[in-house]
This record gives sequence, C-alpha cells and structure tokens, in this order.
Amino acid sequence: MSGPAMTGADLLVLHALRCGGHSGPSRVAATTGLAASEAESELIDLAVAGLVTRTAGDFGGWSLTEAGRAADAERITGELEAAGARTAVTAAYEDFLVLNPELLDLCTAWQLRSVDGVMTVNDHGDPSYDARVLAAFAGLDRRAAAVCADLAAALPRFGRYRTRLAGALERARAGALEHVTDTTASYHTVWAELHEDLLATLGIPR
Repeated sequence: MSGPAMTGADLLVLHALRCGGHSGPSRVAATTGLAASEAESELIDLAVAGLVTRTAGDFGGWSLTEAGRAADAERITGELEAAGARTAVTAAYEDFLVLNPELLDLCTAWQLRSVDGVMTVNDHGDPSYDARVLAAFAGLDRRAAAVCADLAAALPRFGRYRTRLAGALERARAGALEHVTDTTASYHTVWAELHEDLLATLGIPR
C-alpha cells in the first residue's frame, strides 16, 4: 500500500502564508523547504491566480487574499480526506495540546525570571539559568518529536516542522539565543505555526 501523496509546491506555499501570515519569499522558502527561486515562482503564479497579493516597501511581503484563504481551506481539507488522515491528525493534535501549556510556560521562563522574588525581564546575563531553561526545552522537544512523527506519517508535509523545531533549538543551544522566541525562525514561532496548521487542517476555529 502506498503512503499519502506529497503535497504540491503551490499548496505548500499557499498554506505557508495561511499558517505564518505576511511573509517574504525567503521565509516562505524556509517554511516549505523549497528553493528560494521555486518559492518565489510559486508566489508569482498564485498572485496571477488571485490567491495571494504582494505589498511593496521595506516591510513588504506576500499574504493571502480572501480567495486564497478559501482555496487553501478547500484544498487542505481535500488533502486530509483523500489521505484518510483525519483520525490520525486529530489524535496527534490532542497530543500537541498536552504539550502546548508547557511550551508557553517555557517561553515565559525564557523571557522573564524571578530575581529576589521580583519578576523581571531575562537579560540572559546568567548562562546557568538559560542553560536550565534550554534543557527543559530539549525535554519538551523530545516529546514533540513523537507528535511530529505521527503527523508526518499521516501527511508528509507536516515533517517540515520537525526539521524547523530541531534546527531552532540547535541554533539556540549554540548561542543564537534569539531562536528561542525572538525571530520568525524561533522555536516559539514555528510551534505557533504548527498550532495554526493543525487548527486549519482540521477546520477548528480559533
């Protein structure tokens, strides 16, 4: 028996904007795993079809039109049903929800810390404190890996989240601390995109 079909590049790009919001081509490429040139080509084709639009300027980028949002919802639902993956994705989503509060607590611990009983912004001046929080992130990540594996087995496009989460944590532990919560490639941002993806895929409203 063959596994679920691979998602087409056009839907990967469309869905990246659905889950990540307003993005430049480089972010879309990083999200989807496509080459930058392929991501940009897909964005242009989607714009011609009226599904995405580009904003110019220093903070410009691509975003979905209303037609694009509707098309994404229809195609993502169709993909889920064609793969017969609703039960598996729903089960993985429930496992994700168990981990989500811990992730949020860890992000708070990364951004704030108690000093003499007073909560203050973590200036990352205490390497031992940061190391403890990163160790806790690593523990969470090991459990998240199992959720990502279940999702990827049901729909291969979900496998990209495992790569992105692991990469963000690896960079943070190597000293690029902004990859915990403070960039569009951070662990927290990728996690939030996965959460949005699960909701969109299963048709669950916010």
